[in-house]
Amino acid sequence: MPGPEPIYLNGRFLAQPVSGVQRYGREIVRALDRRPNAADYVLLAPHDAAHFDLTSIPIRRLPGSGHVWEQTVLAHAARRGALLSLAGSGPVLHPRQTVVIHDAAVFRHPEHFRPGYALVHRLLGRTLARRATLATVSHFSRAELSAVLETPADAIAIAPNGADHFVRLTPDLGAAARLGLDRRPFFVALGNLAPNKNIPAMIRALTRIADPDVRLVLVGGQDAKVFSRLHADDPRIIFAGRLDDAAVAGLLRQARALIFPSLYEGFGIPPLEAFAQACPVLASNIPAVHEVCGPAALYFAPHDDAALAALMMASLDLPADPQWRAIARQRVAAYSWDASAAVLDALVRTSR
Repeated sequence: MPGPEPIYLNGRFLAQPVSGVQRYGREIVRALDRRPNAADYVLLAPHDAAHFDLTSIPIRRLPGSGHVWEQTVLAHAARRGALLSLAGSGPVLHPRQTVVIHDAAVFRHPEHFRPGYALVHRLLGRTLARRATLATVSHFSRAELSAVLETPADAIAIAPNGADHFVRLTPDLGAAARLGLDRRPFFVALGNLAPNKNIPAMIRALTRIADPDVRLVLVGGQDAKVFSRLHADDPRIIFAGRLDDAAVAGLLRQARALIFPSLYEGFGIPPLEAFAQACPVLASNIPAVHEVCGPAALYFAPHDDAALAALMMASLDLPADPQWRAIARQRVAAYSWDASAAVLDALVRTSR
């Protein structure tokens, strides 16, 4: 007799640029790959998926890519098994699916997206709420999704992001020198140039600081043409583009602080990555960031660039409090990819 059908993993995220959602997918799959029951899984990926090494979970590439691939090719290939979709979307016709929806941004802030994208993802979210088992990454996001999707909060599981991937790696301490930052005080911001990331607030804050040596390093997949319109030719801003994890960790290890000024987040991994490298965090006082960072961050109202500038100047003058380091380590220890993978593993098996 043939054995049970595998649990399928939606690998569409492997064909997308890596930001927070794709990081989540990659790290959860790696954590599932470390579990004793990893052999129960098969990762289904588009033909153009990035190279991805796993030890126990096989990867099966299928023709096609994008939304059409997800709704047709993936749905057909996974039709007889349970499916776990980690990146906010999934095939609406799959009968036994668990979907991680990371936030309610397309409902709460549709102005941050192209109109067509926001419309499609609102419809997709509402449909999946009726047909799939839902999970999300924070208590804040669970409350938000419960409200906009009209779904009981206790029907939405919580499987947060982690930061242990930044604890395990060796920082590349030469990254700062390659960016011309030797012996210069600098701040780091991580993330794509998107409206919710509130990049202009950081730039306005920098203009309030007279020190010609201070630098603001923007790391992430950003359109250089858009960036050039934002920074007003201030030579103190460095557009670093995408960097590997070791280089980012090296920058965080040497920065005066990470600046995280987001207007809206479902979770926010960068502060935890900064804490993992003993880097202070200056963060906007929005609910999800408070939930993740607790007392380990210094907060400012996201539109108050004067308050941010004051925190930046204080960070230039004062070293981090040694007691703060213990608090930061506690925040990192509270979030684990392995723990979240265990939550999702148990959840998807209920629909198997």
